[in-house]
This record gives sequence, structure tokens and C-alpha cells, in this order.
Amino acid sequence: MTDYLLSDATRAKLKGVSTASVATALFKRGLRNQFVQGVVPVSPKEATMVGQAFTLRYIPAREDRNPISVFRNPDHPQRVAIETCPPGWVLVMDGRKDARAATAGSILITRLALRGAAGVVSDSGFRDAEGIGKLDMPAYFARPSAPTNLTLHEALDINVPIACGDVAVFPGDVMLGDKDGVMVIPAHLADEIADECTGMESFEAFVLEEVQSGASIIGLYPSTREENQKKYEAWRGRTGR
Repeated sequence: MTDYLLSDATRAKLKGVSTASVATALFKRGLRNQFVQGVVPVSPKEATMVGQAFTLRYIPAREDRNPISVFRNPDHPQRVAIETCPPGWVLVMDGRKDARAATAGSILITRLALRGAAGVVSDSGFRDAEGIGKLDMPAYFARPSAPTNLTLHEALDINVPIACGDVAVFPGDVMLGDKDGVMVIPAHLADEIADECTGMESFEAFVLEEVQSGASIIGLYPSTREENQKKYEAWRGRTGR
């Protein structure tokens, strides 16, 4: 696990930025594949999900290892992950992009939320998705899926590097989720991405106002004309943004 610890200041900045801005900032640094593919909000939330990744890896289930009785084991990795994900972190599950079975249900995810997790991301299914959607905690998945994970998935490893939606996720990476989806920010870049994206969000708010007023995007987005840069600086002074 990384030694990086997300600060309150960086968390607050990231809560004000979008996955789109983060994707652009990471692309400038040569990182092209940080958007978790195939996951959507269980229920869209107004608040942006921000937290470091606490991971759970599933492998294909094998019938002799995964009878329903395995849930009686107090060391079962799925249950342990729910009970040990740190408050303020995001539980990220590698369900092998196979949503024919669930990686968790509403009882476990409710427990996760009550323990103070910042969110949950699975590239597989959730059962009882309606109940998960009613939680205040953001949750992302591929789709609803009623069958228990035991039919297809075996929870095996906690807090190891995983794949989630075709993205490499290392423990401690910063997960940012909005209504569009989820970005994975390498931990060592989180602070500078937060600073850069805060400025990007400000500029794009200005651009949107200009476009809504009838302005052409040429020379405005990106800003290649000095007059537009002056307009932006005046807008910042006027709006405090």
C-alpha cells in the first residue's frame, strides 16, 4: 500500500471537480486509461465520491470451495473487507467484469456505509440494488444481479493491486466518482491533479457562460486569444472563482 494519505484539503478540492477534468489532466501526463469502464452509479448522487482505494479481488468460483456455508467463516474475505475498509476510503472490487452474479448486496453495503466509507465501486453486479441506491453513500456497479457471488465469484485477496473495469487500481489510489462514472488517480499525483483541476473547473464555468451567451468556441476553448484570457481574469475577479 502507498504511504500517501489523502489530506482534507486535497479531498475538498477533488470534491469540486469532475471526472472529465481529471481525465484531461491525467492525459496531459500520459495516462490514457484511468476511467473505470462499464460502471455507472447505482443511484446518482449530488456529492462527488472521493476516497482512497481499499481493494477486494474476486476469482472464478469453484464449486468445491464455495458452498453457501462459507459465509459462516469469520475470516471470509468479502465480510472482512466490509469490516476493515477504513472510514473515508472507497471499497473497490474486482469482479472480473462479470455481472451474472453479485459482488455484494444491500446488507453488506449498508454496513460499509454506516462504518463511514466514502463509497464502493464494483465492475460486477450488486443484488438488492434498490436498497443500495437509497443510501447516501455513492455506489457504482455494472448492473443489478440477484445471484449471490458464490455462484460465480470467490472473494480471495484484500488490499492487493486489482483490475476494475479494465483499470489497474493499487491500494491507496484516489477514486473520484461523479454522475458520469469513476476515475482512478494514482496516489502520487492526487495533490497536483486536485490543484490543476480546480483551475480547469473555474475556466470551464467561464467558457460555458460565454457559450451560453452566444460566443464561438474558436479562440475561446482552448483560450488562444488574449482578449478571452482578459475576459476570464475579469470574470474571476467578479465571481470570486
